Amino acid sequence: MPSRPSRRQALRQALATAAAVSIPASASAGPAQAEAVKAARAVLVRRFGDRAGRIDLTLVPRATATEGSWYAVESRGGRLAVSGDTAIALTRGVYAHLRSIGAALVSWEGDRAALPDRFPDAKGGKVATPFAHRAYLNTCTYGYTTPWWDWPRWSREIDWMAVHGVDMPLAMEGQEHVWRDLWREAGLSEPELADYFSGPAFTPWQRMGNIEGYRAPLPPAWIDKKKVLQRQILARMRELGMTPILPAFGGYVPKAFALKHPEARIYRMRAWEGFHETYWLDPADPLFAKLAARFMALYAETYGAGTYYLADSFNEMLPPIADDGADARAATYGDGKANTAAATKDKVEIDPALKARRLAAYGKAIYDTIRQAQPDAVWVMQGWLFGADQHFWDPAAIAAYLSQVPDDRLMILDIGNDRYPDTWRNAQAFGGKPWIYGYVHNYGGSNPVYGDLDYYRRDLAALTANPETRRLAGFGMFPEGLHSNSIVYEAAYDLAWNAGEASQAAWLSTYARSRYGRTTPALDAALGQLVEAAYSTRYWSPRWWKSKAGAYLFFKRPTAAIQDFPPHPGDRTKLAAAVRELTRLAPGFADQPLFIIDLVDAARHLASEDIDLQLQAAVLAYRRGDLASGDAARRKIEDLALAVDGLLGVQPETLATWIDAARAYGDTPADARAYVLNAKAQVTIWGGEGNLNDYASKAWQGLYADFYLPRWSLFLDALRAAGTGPFDEPAVVRGLVAWEHAWVDRDTVYRRRRPADPVAATAALLARLDRA
Repeated sequence: MPSRPSRRQALRQALATAAAVSIPASASAGPAQAEAVKAARAVLVRRFGDRAGRIDLTLVPRATATEGSWYAVESRGGRLAVSGDTAIALTRGVYAHLRSIGAALVSWEGDRAALPDRFPDAKGGKVATPFAHRAYLNTCTYGYTTPWWDWPRWSREIDWMAVHGVDMPLAMEGQEHVWRDLWREAGLSEPELADYFSGPAFTPWQRMGNIEGYRAPLPPAWIDKKKVLQRQILARMRELGMTPILPAFGGYVPKAFALKHPEARIYRMRAWEGFHETYWLDPADPLFAKLAARFMALYAETYGAGTYYLADSFNEMLPPIADDGADARAATYGDGKANTAAATKDKVEIDPALKARRLAAYGKAIYDTIRQAQPDAVWVMQGWLFGADQHFWDPAAIAAYLSQVPDDRLMILDIGNDRYPDTWRNAQAFGGKPWIYGYVHNYGGSNPVYGDLDYYRRDLAALTANPETRRLAGFGMFPEGLHSNSIVYEAAYDLAWNAGEASQAAWLSTYARSRYGRTTPALDAALGQLVEAAYSTRYWSPRWWKSKAGAYLFFKRPTAAIQDFPPHPGDRTKLAAAVRELTRLAPGFADQPLFIIDLVDAARHLASEDIDLQLQAAVLAYRRGDLASGDAARRKIEDLALAVDGLLGVQPETLATWIDAARAYGDTPADARAYVLNAKAQVTIWGGEGNLNDYASKAWQGLYADFYLPRWSLFLDALRAAGTGPFDEPAVVRGLVAWEHAWVDRDTVYRRRRPADPVAATAALLARLDRA
């Protein structure tokens, strides 16, 4: 057998592949280079002010296709000069240097920029990333975070990408405009379209075929706004030399379309998470190629053509596996039994040869439709399904699905290595296809304080040294939601550029200096303790405890069966010590908004864990008939929840800001009302008859006091009344569900309440914890 290539050889091959399909080995001198430098400089001025405009930038194209993206920094005579091979390398190089001297930081919570009049002398060597691409975003981000974003907010996020060295973002806005045109051409009426599109906070799952028509209709004005927005987004990304990943047709069709085409090979897919079924067109059916080609043509007419196209046909949906000669329409319109693999997520006995044959045919047909529409296109798919549905996607199934696609025309985003770290190994490095390794980290936009900085350091070092990765082509962060745990993303993208310092302690000190303007040995030690306590957790396991969503027990729909709720990940003793030390140091950093935000975040995390402990105490006390102890625990719960709610007014996001953004997106009272209902539903009930409620729960001001606390109070009232006697929990929960839906429909005005003195309020919260 031939020997496997070394890791260095594999890396060169991956870089060459990436260059062949997206980035030329060298760029022509002149206008193109000048425009790239101009785009990079514009990012720096927007983020760091006019002084950044005086930084010397030099674009030096890569000499060969196998050379990785790079930058180099030199400061002499007070001037800073940065060279690099792309606009992204230039912005990344400037940002890395500014952070290293404590002059700037860009984060979701806010920016800090304090550039010196004269830069101290410095000369660094060439810094090269081992990854051909640095990817970013998740299809779900477009529901959990961006539905109400305008151009200024998107412009800021693209700047964030640029300074962090991202060159391959998912660009999913604006596609409903293309889908609407496609389905109009296919004969759907306006009422049928109104029934088809889900509401703006739920479009990602509509696009992936999980749901249809949830919280419909989608206002036409939202579709039109997103069209304008996507044009602006893509123009800026392309100006910076980014290679955005664009949407493609994955096979899902409206129910109305399925009914109009009884002759077509259309499968009725399973009802995902308690929603109604959706419909998937077999790629072997001639209609598939026609729809796929027309979608890509319409997309190119509207937004311009791309290179990378995302088509996910089986996101948490299993492929239909039936006899090749079976009538697919029986599976579509019959009792569903013919389509067993699609109708259920339970393990089903399937003939391996048939399964391999069908999966290979699906993969080939999906790719062929993209190739026929655009010969130079690369099909992109998320690899989440290979981890989430491992019982179906065994190594043989993965290999079969990918087998008939040319190696350089498919790229897999292996996004879930924080939860499913063995996916790429099980998939044998995806059979020689280019692939991008990464972490989701954030699920549902929920925001417990966690991550694992040491794990990322060790994991990426091992990954880049491993020859078994074959055509590893990139690294990425794929959060479902943004705006929390910024330290995780700073660390991860530093590692993606080989910019992690020799030790984690040194990196933390530099991070503190850039984020807070200065640091001290005591602050470095406190942050180190916080990392040991909270940022040594790869995956926040309580978020899906017994199929009950919610970051904390307090965020979950109440149940009396909570005594076996596991201890929170991390080290609670060290967390308490770190929060107390940060609070002690806070007067010396009270002038730094980002320090205050981080302090409050850590404190509310500690308090939220304590609320969970008090909930367990209250439930246990009431069940044994100890009303006094149960009442005492409830008073502590209420006291802590209200204190946390008040403190969270310093955070960038609150329930009020989320709802206000949704309301402001509406051009009419009816649209504004629909957006508010979408916004409230997503962060609470979500939807369906499954277990998605509280999946997108947030540690936000407004939710602690007005949703989580009253919901648990209703439950504990019923539990107290039952005493040691029978407790009809299902009946109580039905009442809670009705209360939740009424809360969503209620027209309550929420306003942000900022604490007058957040440091004093944090100290008061800690005092409450001492009494708890």
